[in-house]
Amino acid sequence: MPGLLDNLIESLRCLPGVGPKSSQRMALHLLERDRNGARHLAEALTQAMQGIRHCSRCRGFSESELCRTCSDPGRDDSQICVVEFPADQIAVEQATAYRGRYFVLMGRLSPLDGIGPEELGMEQLAQRMLETSLQEVIVATNATVEGEATAHYISGLAKASELKVTRLAQGVPLGGELEYLDRSTLARAFGARLQISS
Repeated sequence: MPGLLDNLIESLRCLPGVGPKSSQRMALHLLERDRNGARHLAEALTQAMQGIRHCSRCRGFSESELCRTCSDPGRDDSQICVVEFPADQIAVEQATAYRGRYFVLMGRLSPLDGIGPEELGMEQLAQRMLETSLQEVIVATNATVEGEATAHYISGLAKASELKVTRLAQGVPLGGELEYLDRSTLARAFGARLQISS
């Protein structure tokens, strides 16, 4: 049976990108230099695990039935942005002036991993698309094979509800140089080129 230190080191490995050496370093740091920080971390983790759930409307994280975004009357009900994960929603909020609503899939279609439309709440999303105030579905899934398949599925749902469907532009990053781009990124950027207005 592992001791307390071994258990702490192994428990820290559940974090993404944390291997055996990193988890050992973290555990030793907390024990040697920051026991108060460790206690605060343990308390915050306990409270978060007990108090955070999924918003009943958008499926993002929330401390109550509806998250802050869904309960905000100042948001635009005519747009819904569909993202894969809560981190994607946070990224959109921090980087843009988007003021519409969200739907968080909590994943992407991946039949090999047993993730189908049911696991992503597609039926709930289809119900949201029937709302009379909704006009546009913004598909903001990642540019991966699974993300593209998910985008295609969502697009079909939206078109069946006669909604405008848009997809985030993808291609050359700001400050990027063409010679360093991979072929598929460059091809996508070239195919989705925009007219320059004078």
